[in-house]
Amino acid sequence: MSATRVCALSELEQDTARRVEVDGVPMAVVLDGNGEVHAIGDTCTHGDISLSEGFVEGDTLECWAHGSAFSLSTGRPLNLPAYEPVPVYAVTIDGDDVLIDPAVRKEVN
Repeated sequence: MSATRVCALSELEQDTARRVEVDGVPMAVVLDGNGEVHAIGDTCTHGDISLSEGFVEGDTLECWAHGSAFSLSTGRPLNLPAYEPVPVYAVTIDGDDVLIDPAVRKEVN
């Protein structure tokens, strides 16, 4: 697979999640307060809830339904009830284009 354009960088609102789908893979794309773009799996691991409808604060995206917050950098849940991480995808910025390849997961330490 190759990276797919999901949106323009200029279309992203700071500290707001946007749902995109690439090759059937739902993702939440976030432009954080530091200007970094993140892409994580859009489905909360606690319930079948879209994370892109949640709340962004700093480096976290919080599920609106049950309150689990996930790190935008690692995908790890930071509190219960979720205990499984969501995938984190590598993002490439090419000019004003935001590109994501769902087959390439970001290396997380």
